[in-house]
Amino acid sequence: MSMAELAAYVCSSLEKNGIDTVLSGGCCVEIYSNSRYTSDDIDLIDRFNGGHRKIKEFMESIGFKEYSIKRYFVHKDTKYFVEFPRGPLGIGDEVVKNIEKLEMDTGILKLLSTTDCIKDRLAGYYYWDDMQNLEQAVMVALENDFDIVDIEKWSKKEGKLEKFNIFKKKLQESLG
Repeated sequence: MSMAELAAYVCSSLEKNGIDTVLSGGCCVEIYSNSRYTSDDIDLIDRFNGGHRKIKEFMESIGFKEYSIKRYFVHKDTKYFVEFPRGPLGIGDEVVKNIEKLEMDTGILKLLSTTDCIKDRLAGYYYWDDMQNLEQAVMVALENDFDIVDIEKWSKKEGKLEKFNIFKKKLQESLG
């Protein structure tokens, strides 16, 4: 299984068990950048923080073991590990409302929209000066339609308009 197929399987199976998860992080970047960026982990946010015990039981039922760091799961048959960061689903001070769905043979994957994926990466750049996150935001932006006005408004609310302008400049440079 590819990372996206595994993520869709886990996401759909958890939903059948009453746990609502949404893909974020590097796996979203990999999907939206058409694999220009690759990740080894699948970040599924438990949207309502109600199910770690249920998540653990389900993950163990399909052969995953909880790693020494709580909320990380590994399986001997895949190089990918699955992480369940705490919810609620948000980026900076903004709650995520738009959830995309990607239908695959293994299930339906709920994931951040391209605009929110870019915001997610920009948050890493804005708050931790992580230049890789900035590059990932640009990769996603180059490959997809997104709402630059929404990102600018969000950046302003986060107090990061200067860094947003750096993102915009890098994007324009990449477009030539």
